[in-house]
This record gives sequence, C-alpha cells and structure tokens, in this order.
Amino acid sequence: MHKFIKEAALSIGFDACGIARAEALTEDAAFLQQWLAEGKQGEMGYLARNFEKRTDPRLMVPGCKSVVVVLLNYYNDKTQPAAAPLIAKYAWSATDYHQVLKQKLLELEHKITAAYGAECVNSDYQHSFVDSAPVLERRWAQRAGLGWIGKHTQLIATGIGSYCFIGVLMLTVETEYDEAVPDRCGKCTRCIDACPTKALTGRSMDARRCISYQTIEYKKKVEPEFQSLLTGRALGCDICADVCPWNKKWARQHQHPELAPVEAIGRWTLADWQQMTPDVFGKTFKSSAIQRAGFRKLKENIDIVTENKQSTS
Repeated sequence: MHKFIKEAALSIGFDACGIARAEALTEDAAFLQQWLAEGKQGEMGYLARNFEKRTDPRLMVPGCKSVVVVLLNYYNDKTQPAAAPLIAKYAWSATDYHQVLKQKLLELEHKITAAYGAECVNSDYQHSFVDSAPVLERRWAQRAGLGWIGKHTQLIATGIGSYCFIGVLMLTVETEYDEAVPDRCGKCTRCIDACPTKALTGRSMDARRCISYQTIEYKKKVEPEFQSLLTGRALGCDICADVCPWNKKWARQHQHPELAPVEAIGRWTLADWQQMTPDVFGKTFKSSAIQRAGFRKLKENIDIVTENKQSTS
C-alpha cells in the first residue's frame, strides 16, 4: 500500500509524496503554545483555535492512523518588469493553488479507495487539507520524509527546495512509514540575515514582522515601521527563500500547466499596477490567490512601494 500510494501521487502530478504515522505532536504543541502566548500570530486568530486538533490529527479525523503528505513545486524563473511592485512566486498562477491541490488530492483519494476500499478514509469528517484547517503541514512533511523545516520556518523539500505547496490526506488505515528527515541547515543563517524586518529568530518567526503577513494577512495598512522595508514587495515575500543555498541548488521551473501564470504579472509595469481599477483587478485575478489580499489592500501596498521608490530616487 505504501508503494502504491506514492506511485499514485506521482502519476497524478505531485512532485513528491511521503507517509507518516498519525500521532500527537507534543514538541510542536509546546512550541506553538508559547508562540501564541507571545502574540506572534498577530491578527491570525484562527491559529489559536482548535489547538488540540492542530497538534494531533487523530482528534481532527477520528480513526486517523496515517498522514499522507504530497508536494507540488510552484517555482517559476520568470521576472517582472523593472520597478514593478513585486508579487511573491506562490501567487503567480492564474488558478488558485488551493483548487489545484484539492482536485489532485481527491484524485489520489479515489485511487486509494478504489484499490483498498472506502474504509481507508473517514468520510464523515474532512480528511483532505490544503491550508484549510488546523494542520501542521510542514511538520508532517518532515515526518513523512520529504524534507526538513529550515530556519526561515518553511519546508525545504529534498531535491525540490522550499517553493512547494503542501497537501495532506488523512487515512484510517496503517501502512509502512517514511523516516523523518534530519535538519540540514547547519550553521547557515542567510535567511535570517537577509530578512529586512528581522522577522526570523533562530527557528521561529514573528509573523507580525513578516512582509508576507503585513502585505496580505494584516488587513490594516502596513505598519509604519515596516513600510520603508518592503523592498519593492506589494504582495508576499520570497527574500528568505531566494537566498537559501538549498533553493539555489534545487529550485527548478515547475512543469504544471495548472499553475500557468497570470500573464499580466510578468508584463505589467509600475504604471499598469498604479492605474489598476477594481474592475480590472477582478477580471485579471478572478481565480488567482491574489484575490485573498483584495483590491484595496493590494492597491494600498502598491502606493507604499511607489512612495518608497520615489523617496530613494
């Protein structure tokens, strides 16, 4: 069954697949509890909800015995016009990655149940996840032998790097399990050193200081102390990933037609972004993950980036 699942995942189009035994994540629970107590989640209040379920998949899905983790490479080597406000790589695709992964996970589930029976999943509960529930995806990916969590707090997938989406499928049957991957960051601190806002500290991140949080999750205007530190980024940030030696070694252009980019991102100049109207935004990014930020927030970020450029020119 172990071999079947991994081969099925690859046949569907995932770039990697691993399986871990479902059990309580006691160390992560202690870390998360302290992290939340320090308020480092900012306005992402959902991270404090369903705490017990977040750290034990057996409470999330009754009967869960195995956690199947899949990866989908999203790295693209395309660039934006000079001076254009920067959009993080994860948001380039015209189709929201959540929908792409959910569909592929459903295909994987159907292959598994067709071969081994409907009892492989608990159909009374949600058991397939893509950033949609209290699941510690990166930790499960590490436990499933797919990579390790770097000092930038992202998964560094062996042979792929950290530009990958993570999907999780919880099964109610046991199988063989992959071995967890040990940390390979060593003494390197390039991601920590490169972060303009100093959001990274050791193995932790203060989300409130993260450019991605400030430009997407934070619904108010980017805090004044961070506005001059956006370094041209209007939605999300790839700085810590871009400087990672493992990404320089492993990151390759993805081969997924489903993640074809919004052409405008690679074509629009600063003027195009500045002149963008709500109607143009809606039509251009109608199915994109960029919709998550919304027109007002994105336009606000673009104005800040523009002001920064003007003040330094």
